[in-house]
Amino acid sequence: MPTVAFHTLGCKVNHYETEAIWQLFQQEGYEKTDYDQISDVYVINTCTVTNTGDKKSRQVIRRAIRKNPEAVVCVTGCYAQTSPAEVMAIPGVDIVVGTQDRHKLLPFIEEFQKEREPINGVGNIMKARVYEELDVPSFTDRTRASLKIQEGCNNFCTFCIIPWARGLMRSRKPSDVLQQADQLVEAGYKEIVLTGIHTGGYGEDMKDYSLADLLIDLEKIDGLKRIRISSIEASQITDEVIDAINQSEKVVRHLHVPLQSGSDTVLKRMRRKYTTDFYKERVDRLKQTLSGLAVTSDVIVGFPGETNEEFQETFDFIREIGFSELHVFPFSKRTGTPAARMEDQVDDSLKNERVHRLIELSNQQAKEYASLFEGEVLEMIPEEEDQEDREQLIGYTDNYMKVKVRLNSSMIGEIVKVKIDQAGYPYNRGSFVKVVTDQKRQLVHE
Repeated sequence: MPTVAFHTLGCKVNHYETEAIWQLFQQEGYEKTDYDQISDVYVINTCTVTNTGDKKSRQVIRRAIRKNPEAVVCVTGCYAQTSPAEVMAIPGVDIVVGTQDRHKLLPFIEEFQKEREPINGVGNIMKARVYEELDVPSFTDRTRASLKIQEGCNNFCTFCIIPWARGLMRSRKPSDVLQQADQLVEAGYKEIVLTGIHTGGYGEDMKDYSLADLLIDLEKIDGLKRIRISSIEASQITDEVIDAINQSEKVVRHLHVPLQSGSDTVLKRMRRKYTTDFYKERVDRLKQTLSGLAVTSDVIVGFPGETNEEFQETFDFIREIGFSELHVFPFSKRTGTPAARMEDQVDDSLKNERVHRLIELSNQQAKEYASLFEGEVLEMIPEEEDQEDREQLIGYTDNYMKVKVRLNSSMIGEIVKVKIDQAGYPYNRGSFVKVVTDQKRQLVHE
């Protein structure tokens, strides 16, 4: 039996796509091995969101070539898409495929084994107009299933390379999304995370169908308990989306709404499509709709030209919104983006100081948010055993609080009610109240 080993860098979408590529290999009779083992085929799914992403991708590719010089080494993903020549130039790389045509990997491997000539299968992603179907009927070991609903992005923010790596916005056919949601529920998943490169843009390229329509249709799926939207831009939180969330029993009380900066002048330089006023108005509307809503966000600190005043605006705006958690990134120059060429790059030490100030603020806001739920009973799905104390399980509540609770590991993947005894961050401590779902799931294991 031929063997294949995978290594995935970067975001959740990449992890989803690696699962999809594994399905293709499985159908052809391959066995999966660990990436550190000797394997017949290595597939490296690369990331290019930062220059470091490129560098890490190259290191991982070289590791496979050293491990087994005889193996067929396939490189796919975003770095392969934006820099195919750079990847092909690494001695020992045999097949390069970008962010589409992944289903051609297996025919390419056969061709390579016959001809022994390296294959560059990277096409022009900017011409792709149709969503590439990649099915993932079940995941190796997750309690939450990702469901990819769209690909690409039309925004071209000045710091971001992703449209060049992923192409323009294309939505997956509603019937295909719903069919796969059914499949995942059949496989035993209670929660589905809608994911994509620009998830909230779903339907923008369709005539009569939108994200709001999709949410309404997913609501009707029997056995599906929770719907989580992995990320949505403020500009995509339409009144229809708010209404759909309001009427929904399944959409969880947690939304990730990327901010990037709380200063209007910086947002303009970033070419973001909203102002802070607009952002606040949308988030306030959502918080009125869903009481106790957790809003998480991403912020870039030290964007070129960011003054002390602009940083202070961001700091104050974040305090005003009240997030339940922030992901804070220092700006890093991505070669090939307008922002990398801008004057007035911010000094690293200043960037780090600002990052630390925001992380402190985020930790404080996370604790404040969690404290609202002390003594309350919430629903959570236990995901894994606590490594420090095996008698405890760790999982997320519907509003994305991480809870440790004393529970038997047979409860992993079930929905349980827990009382928050001690609120905190990064963990809350809870006690078990009761099981909400009790039908044991038949999770498909490899």
